[in-house]
Amino acid sequence: MSTQLDKTSKFLSYILRHKPEDIGITLDSEGWVALDLLITQANEHGQPLNRALIEQVVATSDKKRFSLSEDGLSIRAAQGHSTGMVEIQYKELTPPEYLYHGTATRYIDSIKETGLKPGSRHHVHLSADEETASAVGQRHGKLIILKVKALAMHNTGYKFYLSDNHVWLTDRVPVDYLLFE
Repeated sequence: MSTQLDKTSKFLSYILRHKPEDIGITLDSEGWVALDLLITQANEHGQPLNRALIEQVVATSDKKRFSLSEDGLSIRAAQGHSTGMVEIQYKELTPPEYLYHGTATRYIDSIKETGLKPGSRHHVHLSADEETASAVGQRHGKLIILKVKALAMHNTGYKFYLSDNHVWLTDRVPVDYLLFE
């Protein structure tokens, strides 16, 4: 991704996941905002943005962080929100037997005590494969991949959801469902 696309992706992530108020926009409860409003407000706050650039970021994002509405008039972040104004109603699904979570080794002691918690986000993010979990986790330091007994969790009442960009979400993962390999 080019530098301009990368900068724009980071800006969109920040605004659409965490701080829409920084440019004077409000997201609806599903995280959507009108593209025209986003563009106007971003430009008024010194962030050059246009429809073509947004569409290019959406199309080329390797992690598919953003979704355009079916009519192409609105955009949202697929998941990872920390803003209280968004509570996307994901469809509950049965997960595969195992999911994976990449993290840094410095967090292991805490995870062994309390399990995986969402922190400032709404959900714990899990990957369907170790490769994706590795790509996510290595950003945080020395990597460790945790294996999550997702189907066993689901069978005892824990809910799982799949975001638009195929990230598995759950409210938390208790220690009993983690395999530290």
